Amino acid sequence: MIDTKKPIAVIGAGTMGRGIVQVFAQSGFDVKMHDAVPAAMESAIASIGKMLNRAVEKGKMEKADADAAIGRITPVDTLSDIGRPQMIIEAATENPTIKIEILKSIDPLVEPGGIIATNTSSISVTKLGAVMSAPGRFIGMHFFNPVPLMKLVEVVSGLETSEETIKETCDLAETVGKTPLKVNDHPGFVSNRVLMPMINEAVFTLQDGVADAETIDGVMKMGMNHPMGPLALADLIGTDVCLFILEVLHRDLGEDRYRPCPLLRKMVDAGRLGKKTKRGFYSYE
Repeated sequence: MIDTKKPIAVIGAGTMGRGIVQVFAQSGFDVKMHDAVPAAMESAIASIGKMLNRAVEKGKMEKADADAAIGRITPVDTLSDIGRPQMIIEAATENPTIKIEILKSIDPLVEPGGIIATNTSSISVTKLGAVMSAPGRFIGMHFFNPVPLMKLVEVVSGLETSEETIKETCDLAETVGKTPLKVNDHPGFVSNRVLMPMINEAVFTLQDGVADAETIDGVMKMGMNHPMGPLALADLIGTDVCLFILEVLHRDLGEDRYRPCPLLRKMVDAGRLGKKTKRGFYSYE
């Protein structure tokens, strides 16, 4: 059973990692945060501080609560400094080689009987869990961007994940204010198996000259009641991440409907990765 009085650790201080850190710190957990790039941790603390201050300014949070949340976050320079947390959440870049390397490193660091979770959006939880010493205590927790605002967590069980681990993870998600939905390990899970073909088709529509980006997104927002158009959403997710997920779907499911649009590949090759590079289907200068 996950205890709010005991620390957890988050590995990765990028967009998703820092969001996960913030959510747990706001919920009363002491959080150890590690990233291979020290500057990423500094940036994460600054970003979390800004978000919490903005919440205070809007009257959504008391200043004392915001200060307490920041005080619960401890950046650590080396993995050995995370101690023996009850749970470790890996939130590294969506690359199986990198994730497996990190998971092997953190495997012996979790407390006995603890849980290790991966925040993957498409990589097989079963494949990642196969490198763990206790695959029954390994699970997927797919958070959504921006993590502090999005309620959903896809709780993904691998072939070896135990029912106890699934229950504890779902309970934990609810403890930090999220809504857990259980899915089985399959390429793209539910979210990206449905979402990515839509984004890909929007890119094909743009490539074919049917309409410009603003019009395509406008049709989906006003006609389909989507809060954000698919091309703007691709920029938020990252065009490189979209391409990677589509490649996983295309390879593992073997169906042409998941074939990435050539324009999407071109965008990634050009470094137009979306908001994180200030240029994607839209400009964010």
